[in-house]
Amino acid sequence: MLDDPIFWLFTAPGLLLGFYAQSLIKANYVRYSQVPTLGNITGAQVARQLLDSQGLQKLRIESTQGMLSDHYDPRAKCLRLSQEVFYTPSIASAGIAAHEAGHALQDADDYVPMEVRSYIVPIIQLSAKIAPWLFFGGYLLGLSQIAWTGVILFGANTLFTLITLPVELDASKRAKELLVSQHLVEGNEQISGINKVLTAAAWTYVAGAVSAIGSLLYFVVILFSRFRRRG
Repeated sequence: MLDDPIFWLFTAPGLLLGFYAQSLIKANYVRYSQVPTLGNITGAQVARQLLDSQGLQKLRIESTQGMLSDHYDPRAKCLRLSQEVFYTPSIASAGIAAHEAGHALQDADDYVPMEVRSYIVPIIQLSAKIAPWLFFGGYLLGLSQIAWTGVILFGANTLFTLITLPVELDASKRAKELLVSQHLVEGNEQISGINKVLTAAAWTYVAGAVSAIGSLLYFVVILFSRFRRRG
């Protein structure tokens, strides 16, 4: 597979975008971790103020282990921030915390793309485990129906990445608007920093979607090629 030029034709765009996104995240996170927030408030304090301003006083905020492991858990109604974001009074931490708060607001507003994503997570987790076995097993054994079933399951994973895009972009949009409206960031440098941190994060989801589409197209092409020759 790795020596197949068609493989690289379909997967290279996603890989290149992924490298670009990671370099953006690293550069902007390092840079804006050095820029303090107004009043030196931490990421946890930023999230708390944003949530309280929208009537979500009961929603918990916790620190969690791991670098950039920040996430919102809709089942537990809990916003979990990595320790660095939780305790650090920086623009980078404020941007990340506000983004996760944006997901909590989506949940409270019953934002449809987020609801859809939450419902299909169990399906995606199952398909991710069995799709490779079905595809490669069917391909190697010449069983087209089994191989195509694997492709369909890969397609479900691709659909998940596409649904994730509007969810993440909307969370960042909410974050920017709330940070400004609550006067937690002011001035060109701070607003620019928030934009750059959140834009860099958005590129990772774009890269994930492009990569998933490329992989799916590659699997479709090689199946068509194999079974058309047999026919």
